[in-house]
Amino acid sequence: MKIQLWSLGKNNEPYVKEGVALFTQRLNHYFPTEWKIIPQPRNTASLPPEEQKNKEAESILALLKKDDYLVLLDERGKMMNNEALAQFLQARANASEKMIVFLVGGAFGVNDAMKQRANFTWSLSPLVFPHQLMRLMLAEQLYRACTILKNEKYHHT
Repeated sequence: MKIQLWSLGKNNEPYVKEGVALFTQRLNHYFPTEWKIIPQPRNTASLPPEEQKNKEAESILALLKKDDYLVLLDERGKMMNNEALAQFLQARANASEKMIVFLVGGAFGVNDAMKQRANFTWSLSPLVFPHQLMRLMLAEQLYRACTILKNEKYHHT
């Protein structure tokens, strides 16, 4: 199974770039992992939020393959503890998923088409975080889940 971490917006700011790179490198020891930073569609900043979400969805849906397993990150999604996340990853691997895509949506969230396309909607927290921090937390939490699966010492209960 391969993991792709997708996020709308700009490349990482220096204050998170090092952390994202570190945890992505660590995650690569368990699953081939790569980031895809999807630029905001052009000329959308002046559009109403719903239209912005629709344009973003067009960009994302064009990149997704039919058999990609899409995990949408959203504060209204299902919350999991670390062990449940580890079990979730193991279940995806056991189901022979070729690609699992974790998506951090745009500033206004995602439209209904994206919600319907998602195979799973996951909440790291009911709080809203800046995209930069979400990227770092996502990479770290996936790495933590992998260490749990391998019974390594990183995660302490």
